[in-house]
Amino acid sequence: MQMEKSCGAIILRRENDKWKTLLVQNRNGGHWAFPKGHVEEGETEKQTAIREVREETGLVIEINTDFKMTTQYSPKKGVLKDVIYFLSVVNTEETHRQIEEIDAVKWFSLPRAITKVTFKRDREILEAADEYARLYLK
Repeated sequence: MQMEKSCGAIILRRENDKWKTLLVQNRNGGHWAFPKGHVEEGETEKQTAIREVREETGLVIEINTDFKMTTQYSPKKGVLKDVIYFLSVVNTEETHRQIEEIDAVKWFSLPRAITKVTFKRDREILEAADEYARLYLK
């Protein structure tokens, strides 16, 4: 079994005392998810998440390392992929999508984002991020 590793972030911003989250629609498959990508040689997980978010959305983020969740799936036969997600809070809604890989970059209310993400594990991660934000982010 070949192992792969990607990192990304759940990106939140406040709008009228409510949290919004950023989702990307991937060109390959059309699914809605969080920005993420492969770890490059010599990069830390945090560096990968920051780079991938910048490449896919144009956002320059800071990572909250107190929130970290992992998912694992098989993108194709013989490959097992770990994806590590961190949390980031930004103050801007302006984004610039990576045309080669991303069809859309959109902000959603957390309840809407939970219904919009394509994969069940992403919903679970987003629900955990929502709970973390309500408890620890003011």
